[in-house]
Amino acid sequence: MDEKWLVNALRDRKMTVTTAESCTGGMVAAAITSVPGSSEVFRQGFVTYCDEAKHRLLGVRKKTLRTYTAVSGQTAAQMASGGRKRAKADGCIAVTGYAGPAFGEEPVGLVYIGCCIRGRGRVLKCHFTGSRQEIRTAAKEQAIALFCSMLAEEPLTPPGKLLHKRPHAVDFFRFLR
Repeated sequence: MDEKWLVNALRDRKMTVTTAESCTGGMVAAAITSVPGSSEVFRQGFVTYCDEAKHRLLGVRKKTLRTYTAVSGQTAAQMASGGRKRAKADGCIAVTGYAGPAFGEEPVGLVYIGCCIRGRGRVLKCHFTGSRQEIRTAAKEQAIALFCSMLAEEPLTPPGKLLHKRPHAVDFFRFLR
């Protein structure tokens, strides 16, 4: 599944998406908006490289950044949730990580991807290898793939017409407390 499938699936479901990116610096947003017709489904992209921007633009809690750091599952979850709410979108793809080069003891290639769609969310911890650009590209591709897998579970029926309830991803929401 790729960004073309993502755009078409969002359009078919009458849904919108936003991005909240750190180490990928807008690569996810660029991939989505490279698809013709993406303006129907793409709300906006946040590039929040520093902690202050994550807090101010996405609502990531200062306590989360102090306790868990910017590169954590907790931060990725709050970036995804905050991005979705602030952009008034149905879904959000968030990426935070260390792309390199090595700086101190930071594990180069460690990336957390957070995705949420309406009331569901997932956080994925990844370890990529390669150059800075290879890590960023792998993170972008994995982020789009994770969001596509979640989007595939979304019905084509508008939310008000659902006949059953789906379980929520509890593991995602524990990061938001």
